[in-house]
Amino acid sequence: MKRCIGFFLATVVLLLTVPASAQQVPPRAPAFATAPDIPYESVPDFLKLPPGLYLGEGIGIARNSKGQIYVFHRSGDTRLFQFDQNGTFVREIGQGLYGFEMAHAVRVDAQDNIWTVDEGTNMVVKFSPEGRVLMTMGRRPEAVAGLEGTPVPGTGGVPPPPAEPYRFNRPTDITWDPDGNIYVSDGYFNSRVAKYDRNGRFIKSVGTRGSEPGQLNTPHSITSDAAGNIYVGDRGNRRIQVFDSNLILRAIYDNVGAPWAVCISPGPHQYLFSSNSNPDNNNSTLMAVSGEIYKMELDGTVIGKFGKPGKQLGEFSTVHAIDCRNPDELVVIEITAWRAQKIMLKPQAQRPSR
Repeated sequence: MKRCIGFFLATVVLLLTVPASAQQVPPRAPAFATAPDIPYESVPDFLKLPPGLYLGEGIGIARNSKGQIYVFHRSGDTRLFQFDQNGTFVREIGQGLYGFEMAHAVRVDAQDNIWTVDEGTNMVVKFSPEGRVLMTMGRRPEAVAGLEGTPVPGTGGVPPPPAEPYRFNRPTDITWDPDGNIYVSDGYFNSRVAKYDRNGRFIKSVGTRGSEPGQLNTPHSITSDAAGNIYVGDRGNRRIQVFDSNLILRAIYDNVGAPWAVCISPGPHQYLFSSNSNPDNNNSTLMAVSGEIYKMELDGTVIGKFGKPGKQLGEFSTVHAIDCRNPDELVVIEITAWRAQKIMLKPQAQRPSR
């Protein structure tokens, strides 16, 4: 299936001191952190495409150090577009590339290299800032098998196969620590986070399918802070799990809905953003409590939230990725609205009490 699907209810905040037995049954009623609304506006006509060229499903978005924007989307074929800092189309990168089939994420590292994560080919591709392929990770399934031939874990008595160090199974996202080590959220079938050195050599992994602390159920997005901690959007379990750079679990934040996209801003005071998305799910109960984006301190303290479900300017229709390089000026991309938005956050009147 080409759309990410998830039906989730919210649970309560969990810390490592909470016993596992208390985490098994989520409450019937949605429970979210009390958070003030952050005033914001969306910039009209943010991306400017040439005549006759359109975006498909919005899957990945990222900016480099110059403010240039990369959009990874599904439009017939998976395509990677580059725009300048003003949103004007510059070029397409990797057209027809063997590693492109079903886009899932694009990120830009500290050296402005561009990384794509493709769940259809099970590949991660590193491009230079000029658009030249520098490294590949994973391997595309043979055409005789392909994605459609992959058994779905938990159906028909088929258990998920053991994860292999250098093979992904529908990976979702990528991040790095300050030493340049690579962390891949992998993903829909493997339910793990895999760590590699800067040259792509496997180091270790963490995670199996489940709901216990340290287990994962669709690790859908991943990001890191300046100390090297790794934040995993554990979407199926409706929580963010925080690991250190050795993949030791340190904390769980479970009061901001289902984290479809997570992002941490740079700078001396870093913020964590998390999208509680999937408003187009045909479930009125879930639609009423989804669509917003939360702004948090790194310790999980919720500062505020903004956004609501909808398809008009300033509303969100399944936000799949967030770029927060500037924490007051986010760019987000949406699956079902086939668009990206630039969101300008305005100062809050007050901060919540801790």
